Amino acid sequence: MEKPKTTPKDFFFWLGAIVTFYWSVVAGILLIFDYINYAFPNPLAFFPADPYQSGISFRMASLIVLLPLSLVLFRLIHREERRDPTREDIWVRRWGLILTLFVAGAAIAADLITLLTTFLNGEELTLAFLLKVLAVLLIAAGVFMHFISELRGYWSRFPRYRRMVNSGVGVLAFIVVIAGFFIVGTPQQARLARFDAQKVNDLQNIQSQIIYFWQAKQALPSSLDELSDSVSLGGVPLPTDAQSGQPYGYQVTGTRSFRLCADFNAPSRVSPNATARPAFPEGPKGPSDNWQHGEGNICFDRIIDPSFYPPLSKNGL
Repeated sequence: MEKPKTTPKDFFFWLGAIVTFYWSVVAGILLIFDYINYAFPNPLAFFPADPYQSGISFRMASLIVLLPLSLVLFRLIHREERRDPTREDIWVRRWGLILTLFVAGAAIAADLITLLTTFLNGEELTLAFLLKVLAVLLIAAGVFMHFISELRGYWSRFPRYRRMVNSGVGVLAFIVVIAGFFIVGTPQQARLARFDAQKVNDLQNIQSQIIYFWQAKQALPSSLDELSDSVSLGGVPLPTDAQSGQPYGYQVTGTRSFRLCADFNAPSRVSPNATARPAFPEGPKGPSDNWQHGEGNICFDRIIDPSFYPPLSKNGL
């Protein structure tokens, strides 16, 4: 009997299904790791105060788009196999299934080796570590069992069970994605958080220019307009609030002290392990400024210390 030939459609269906499936599984595992890191912060590991910087949103988007696409491609493949049973014997199907079994088996072995190595080294088996090991083990074992059943033709004989499994996978993925919104917030909250981050960046920029103005003239600008019009600073336009379009608040409170204000949408995000490390480590010119803020109109009081920022005339400039 002549062996069935692999058509371009077969090849790209299987390639697309396998690639999207692998990517979905990796994104799901990394998302679970992110949730574990957030719930059980490690004081020796860095977790950004802004969870968007950790890539959670990208992994959520990957899972939302690619897992349904993978399920659709597998459904099309199975429809072709029902229409033409010889499609079950094409080489790309066998290679795809065997490769997936190999990857899943290797992941299980690596997971167990990592667990045993950590235990034998006398390292602490923390709850977060054990949860990560368990997550990888369960997902890899589930993938292995599913595809070995596919290779043996189990799902072809019991298509109802396959549909139940697909539905279960979809529900689990939905739960994993929804859990992410409890950390990163809704898209609207994300947009507002980015506005707040931009405002802090603008205030830092304005503060730097105010300090340079004082170093050049030994006096603070009476207003931000004077700072923007200063010839010594090159007349660089100052940033304004990108959300409202209004200038930021500025007030002189002393000969070397001033106040900067902005309207914030929400309190600044704090890393879950922020208490385990200095919040504001010392920089080259002294302690860094605190830019943590609450919601609403928040002002930051600053005092210029000449020992950190000496007048330029004393530097021979």
